[in-house]
Amino acid sequence: MRVSAKSDYALRALIEMASRQDGRAVSAEELGRLQEIPHGFLQAILADLRRSGIVMSQRGQSGGWRMGRAAADVSVADVIRAVDGPLVSVYGLRPEAVTYNDTADVLQHVWIAARRSLRDVFESVSIQQLADGKLPDAVTSRTNDEDAWQPH
Repeated sequence: MRVSAKSDYALRALIEMASRQDGRAVSAEELGRLQEIPHGFLQAILADLRRSGIVMSQRGQSGGWRMGRAAADVSVADVIRAVDGPLVSVYGLRPEAVTYNDTADVLQHVWIAARRSLRDVFESVSIQQLADGKLPDAVTSRTNDEDAWQPH
């Protein structure tokens, strides 16, 4: 799996919003500056997140962006789907929609299993957990294995 810059930036912007104790709106300019996200790219990401109801914009002097839903109710998977679409696709299709001949049919099971594994992690981590720096044990246990850190 390849995590896009769009997903990474979206998650970083949301962590920044969820980390604010006062819950006040934050400008796109400030989000971009704090997380080193290009302004134009961030505006497009925030628009995608708004369409999904994850964030909301607020106009006026104290305007900006804030969470549209409780950060505890927004998962990493929700964010990735909002900005990039399905977690796993094969040639632009969902794994269950891909068809192969009999000899390669087993490959579809690999794609579906990979999607299941991604869901196990991405659906179990909320933006609030990221903002608090406290991941679920099921996620942190996956990083305790030294092999998980190897680039192979």
